[in-house]
Amino acid sequence: MLKIAIDLGTSSTKIYEIGSGIVLHEPSCVAVNAETKQVKAIGNEAKALVGKTAEFTSIVFPVFEGEIVNHAMAVVMLDAFLSKIGIKSGRGRVEVLFCVPCGISDKAKSSVYNVCDDLGISHLHFVEVPYLSALGQDLPISDSNPAFVIDVGAGTTNIAVLSLDGIIAGASLNIGGSNMDVHIIDHVAEHFGLKIGSLTSERLKNTVGSLAEGDNQSTVVNGRDITTGRPRSVAVSSSDISYPVRVYIDKVLEYVGMILKKLPAEVSASICKSGVHLSGGVSKLVGLGEYVEQKLDMEAHVCDEPQMAVILGAGRAIGNPATLKKIKMEF
Repeated sequence: MLKIAIDLGTSSTKIYEIGSGIVLHEPSCVAVNAETKQVKAIGNEAKALVGKTAEFTSIVFPVFEGEIVNHAMAVVMLDAFLSKIGIKSGRGRVEVLFCVPCGISDKAKSSVYNVCDDLGISHLHFVEVPYLSALGQDLPISDSNPAFVIDVGAGTTNIAVLSLDGIIAGASLNIGGSNMDVHIIDHVAEHFGLKIGSLTSERLKNTVGSLAEGDNQSTVVNGRDITTGRPRSVAVSSSDISYPVRVYIDKVLEYVGMILKKLPAEVSASICKSGVHLSGGVSKLVGLGEYVEQKLDMEAHVCDEPQMAVILGAGRAIGNPATLKKIKMEF
């Protein structure tokens, strides 16, 4: 039986296939003709059209804040992605692990199940993101050795202290990189009088977004002058967008503090030694590790490819039946 893992995220979808590794990493979006409902593009091709479409073309994002919000388009998108990696038929013989937010609701689980049912996938497992992040970072978790994980994605942030015996304390927040992108758009409009699009905002965050003191990286962004309506370019530095970056990290750390207060004393002592492990695309922000260390007063670790930690962990879980049995959720 073919075994795959799927990380269906707000920003991107990743698929891991046993024996091949990560076989797909594409944006979770679909371009649709608003009148005829005909699908025009999916994934990379659809994202390239964001902000550039004509009146009758709309860009649909089937996943929002970690949950499926458009069933029909989620089916269309996943069907295309599976076909792209060569899984067109016989999907009943495919075993799939789905990465899901910490503490996912029964309603959200049913949404994923229904999409898979429409795709002909019957062998399905759910595993919460914190476990997969820990596995993807090669953390030595056991019944007596807890791990402290924060995964900051585009639409959700998952925070958990966990062991193989279960999640000791954790939460999934509707806060992520997409919130930063929107805030950066508003911030640039207010301070530079320039209207930029979501793709430009994302690029700005990824290139000069920083939490490091005194960081003065800069890049040129193009947009529309709010006053004249004409195209204009401005240079934007790390310090110029530090506020919209910092405000969301501070909000995440506020919730982290609430979760840490729930821990038994022995667990607190253990994670104080091992520190916090950061993953998710937002973890690539310059200076994030040092900022978290300062705020939490404990060592912070960022893995080499934080945006891939969850899907790599999912691949390891689907490939190890003993581990999967311990960490998977029940329907």
